[in-house]
Amino acid sequence: MSKNYYELLGVTKSATADDIKKAFRVLAHKYHPDKKGGDEAKFKEANEAYSVLSDEKKRAEYDAYGRVFSGGAGGGEQGPEGFDFSGFASGQGFGGNANGFEFDLGDIFSDFFGGQRERVRRGRDISVDIELSFSESIFGTERRMLINKTSACETCKGNGAKPGTKMETCKTCNGKGKLRETKRSIFGSVQTTRTCDTCQGRGQAPAEKCGTCHGAGVIRKQEEISVKVPIGIEDGEVIRLTGAGEAIQGGASGDLYVKVHVTRHQHFRREGTNVLMDLSIKLSSALLGDEYTIETLDGNVTVKIPEGIRHGELLRLKGKGVPIDRTRRGDLLIKIVIDLPSKLSRDAKKLIEELKKQGI
Repeated sequence: MSKNYYELLGVTKSATADDIKKAFRVLAHKYHPDKKGGDEAKFKEANEAYSVLSDEKKRAEYDAYGRVFSGGAGGGEQGPEGFDFSGFASGQGFGGNANGFEFDLGDIFSDFFGGQRERVRRGRDISVDIELSFSESIFGTERRMLINKTSACETCKGNGAKPGTKMETCKTCNGKGKLRETKRSIFGSVQTTRTCDTCQGRGQAPAEKCGTCHGAGVIRKQEEISVKVPIGIEDGEVIRLTGAGEAIQGGASGDLYVKVHVTRHQHFRREGTNVLMDLSIKLSSALLGDEYTIETLDGNVTVKIPEGIRHGELLRLKGKGVPIDRTRRGDLLIKIVIDLPSKLSRDAKKLIEELKKQGI
């Protein structure tokens, strides 16, 4: 286990969800980089630890395996930094009352967040892998793939209402989209706000729920995604498709990340914008010169081997490499490999002896 998230938050493995949340609040307030004396590295570590331990499924995976498998590139229910700060209401701050005092955590964090921020709800990011041939990676291509993911309901267009019916003010939050709660703590009464579960923060709920998604606004289904692979993409690069991830009611869809794997070519290898290949030639061709027909990315071409070429020397075919833009391309570099015979005939040996006598 590379990091002990419990130690980072200063809690034990048996800590409750409330214990974990309280510990993170203290560290976030102490280390936030926008605050004087803050520490960005420690803030990020605490944030990372909280994003895992506050999620029941991720915490179970972490406890079992020391790492998390279920999390994507971005969590659908988390805020932009992994912890939902928007749940703290902005109120009057510290104030006296008959029972001691009541304060609002929104004011505590406003000094380094510049005031209360509304959380932007966002669907989960997802990732897929695709395999490309060497030629496809050089010239680009378009791929279509079927992905099983949560998408906006086509029947209700994502609002959760039965077609032809109207939306009405949410009865749970009275159209505010948020619910305010007051809890007692060692500091007194702590007032917080959270997103309304009924309307998902929109302030409106369907008068009649959609029969397809049952009011959820989203449905899990198989969807065809088209991916345009740009020219010159390299093995291991990632293509990001904004909004092609999983949908969420009342928020923006996440992103789809497509990781590219380029298969090895039998003859070619890549070096920047150039393509390299080896060409085996006979000893006689190296000494006297010759012509060879070779395969390139654009078809077969004839290459002239100059007289006296050396082993390991490079021949260059301009404009036969990786496209740089619409008018320019890299080169094809041909490395000469002189194929020496393992055995010589009697006549060949005599010829070599004659060359040796001549100092060749």
